[in-house]
Amino acid sequence: MPKKAGTDVLQQKSPAEFFADNKNIAGFDNPGKCLYTTVRELVENSLDAAESVGALPDIDIHIEEVSQKRLNSIRGVSNHARLDEELYNDFETEAVKKKRLAKEAKEQEKLEKAQAKKGEPTTAKAKDTEVTKGAGAGKSAKTFYTVRVKDNGMGMPHADIPNLLGRVLSGTKYGIKQTRGKFGLGAKMALIWSKMSTGLPIEVWSARRGQSFISHYRLDIDIHKNEPHVHFAKMNPNPEGWRGAELSVTILGNWQYYRAKIIKYLRQIAVITPYARFSFRYTAEEDKNSIAVNFHRRTEKMPQPPKDTKHHPASVDLELVKRLAASSKASTLHKFLASEFSNIPKDLAGRLIDEMRAGVEADMAPQELDGKQIMRLHQLLHEAKFKDPDGAHLSPAGEYNLRLGITKELNPDLVATHKGDVHVLEGHAFIVEAAVSIGGKLLKPGINVYRFANRIPLLFEGGSDVITKTALKRINWNLYKINQSSDRVGVFVSIVSTKIPYKGAGKEYIADDMDEMVQAVKSSLQQCCLQLKSKITRQLAAKEQQQRRKNLTKFIPNAASAIFKVLQTMTEQGTGGAKHKLLDEDHGVLTGIKQRRTTEQTLVTKLTEHVERIDTDMALEYQMQQGVAEGVRAQFFLVPLSAIHEYGPELKACVCNIKLLQPA
Repeated sequence: MPKKAGTDVLQQKSPAEFFADNKNIAGFDNPGKCLYTTVRELVENSLDAAESVGALPDIDIHIEEVSQKRLNSIRGVSNHARLDEELYNDFETEAVKKKRLAKEAKEQEKLEKAQAKKGEPTTAKAKDTEVTKGAGAGKSAKTFYTVRVKDNGMGMPHADIPNLLGRVLSGTKYGIKQTRGKFGLGAKMALIWSKMSTGLPIEVWSARRGQSFISHYRLDIDIHKNEPHVHFAKMNPNPEGWRGAELSVTILGNWQYYRAKIIKYLRQIAVITPYARFSFRYTAEEDKNSIAVNFHRRTEKMPQPPKDTKHHPASVDLELVKRLAASSKASTLHKFLASEFSNIPKDLAGRLIDEMRAGVEADMAPQELDGKQIMRLHQLLHEAKFKDPDGAHLSPAGEYNLRLGITKELNPDLVATHKGDVHVLEGHAFIVEAAVSIGGKLLKPGINVYRFANRIPLLFEGGSDVITKTALKRINWNLYKINQSSDRVGVFVSIVSTKIPYKGAGKEYIADDMDEMVQAVKSSLQQCCLQLKSKITRQLAAKEQQQRRKNLTKFIPNAASAIFKVLQTMTEQGTGGAKHKLLDEDHGVLTGIKQRRTTEQTLVTKLTEHVERIDTDMALEYQMQQGVAEGVRAQFFLVPLSAIHEYGPELKACVCNIKLLQPA
C-alpha cells in the first residue's frame, strides 16, 4: 500500500545495524582507526581469556597486507583491465602528468647532487614508463589487512562460538566486575567492519582445557537480524592438547598512518602487563616493509584476578531495583536486601524494612512489591548511610608490576610508584596507581603521559582526560625539582574500577568533572613526586661532590708547586724556628726536601690521595643514605606476596637500604 503524504513509517534497527551505522562510537572512525581498534579488541579479549584461567598470557599478533587484486582473488572476483581510463579518479591528464614528471625530475636532480657531494654512487633516473593498471591500481587503490591473533586462554565452548562472535550485545562480562570490556562489542565490531568493507567472514579456531578437538568456524553476522551466519563448522582433532583461541579477520585499513599507534599500544600494554609475552609481525606485500617486534615476559607474578561483587546500594537506579526484585531467588524481602546488595548485613536489612513502612513486611517476597513500594525502597537506598565498598574485588596491576613494566620497556634513570587508597564514585570502588619516571631513551623532553583504565592503554583524546589535565595543570613540578620542559618525565596512571567513567562508548578518555577522581589521581602523582624529590636531591648532592673533587684535582699541581716552593725556601733559611721544628718532628718534611726524598711530585701524589680518601668517605656516607653504590648499580625485583601490598619500614644496612613489601 503506498505511503500517504505526511506520514512516517515506523522502523526498527537491530543492535548490530545500529553499531554498523554508528561505528565511530565503538572506535571504528576511519580505516586506520578500524585497524588499530581491531588489534586492540582482539588482544584485550586474549588477555582476559588467559588471565581468567590463571595462565601467563602468550599472545601472537600478525597483520598481513592484502592488495585489492589479491583480495579479489580470495573473494573469487575477476580482475579486469581498465577499458576507460578517464572513468577512474586517478586518471592523469597530459598536463598533470607533465607536471608530475617535472617534479620527479627535480627531486631526482637534488638527490644526485646530494649523493655526489657525499661521494656516493648516483641512483638511476626514473624513466617515463606507462604502467598497465588493473582493477584497483593507482593512487586510489585501497589496502586491506588480515589481522590474526592467537592466545593460550580458556577458549570458547564449541556451541557458543556463533553467538559469542556473531551477536552484538551478547557476552559474559555484564556482571559487577572489573573487566577490560563491557559492551559486548569487541570482535563483533571487527566482524561487522569486515562484512562492510570486504564481505569476508571471520575464521575461528578454539579449544578448551582437556578438549579432544579444536573447533573451527567460519562465520559472519546478519547485521539486520543481529544473528550469526555460520558458513562452516568442524571439529578437528587436537592430539597435542592445545588450549586457546585464534581469530582471523580481513578488513579495510591503513597501516601507514596508524603503524605508530599500534606499536605504541603494544608497548604500553606490555608496560601494564609485564607478565605477558607479545609477539607482533607485520607482513607487507614487499618484504622490505615487513617488521617484527617482540615484547618479552619479565615476571611470572600475575595480579589477583578480579572478583564478582554485588551492587552497592548507592549505585542502583530505579529500573535496576525493579529488575533485581523481579528476578531475585530470595524468598523474603529481608533475604533479598541481604543477598542482592553489598554492605547490607542482616540487621541493617531489618532496619531498612522497618523504615520503609507503606505496608512492607520482612517476610513478603520481593516480587510482591508494588510500584510505589519499589520507589520508596530505591529512595531509601540512596538516602540511608552504608559503608563504602572496600575494593577487595578489584585487581590493580600492583606497584611491583607497574615498576617492572616501566623499567622493562622504557629503561628510565629514576622511577617512583604509589598505589592510592580505595575511593568511591557513585557507589563504585576505584583504585588509582601511579608512577613517575625520569629519563629513558623513548621519552621526549617534557611531560609524557601514559593512561590506563582497567589495565588497558588509552591512546586517543588525551587532552580531555582527567589524567592528562591533572599531570599538566594540577601538579607543580618545580616543587619537586623536576623541570617539566627539559627533563624526560614519564607519567603513568592506572585506574581500576567496576565502572570506569568513560566519555563515549569508544572508551577513549575518562571524565575530568568528578572531584573524587581528580583528587585521587592528583594525590597519587604527588606521592610519586615526593619520592623522586628525595632521590633527585641526593643525586644533586652527589653531583656537587663530584664537581668539587674535579675542581680540587684540577688545582692540585698548582697547589703542590706553590707549597713545594715555600718549603724549599724554609729549608734554605734554616731549621731553627718553631714552625721548622714542628714540620720536621711530626712529618720530617723539611729534612725530606733537603735530602731530596720529597719532591714536588710527592706532594702531588699525597694531595691526590687525600682528596680521593675524603671523596671515598663522603661517597660511602652517600651510599648509606642512597642505598645504591654508584658504578655497581644492579636492579633486583622481589616478587610480592600479593598484588595489593604496601612498603614496610626502611631497613638500613652498610651497603644498601631495603624496604620490605608486606600485605596491605
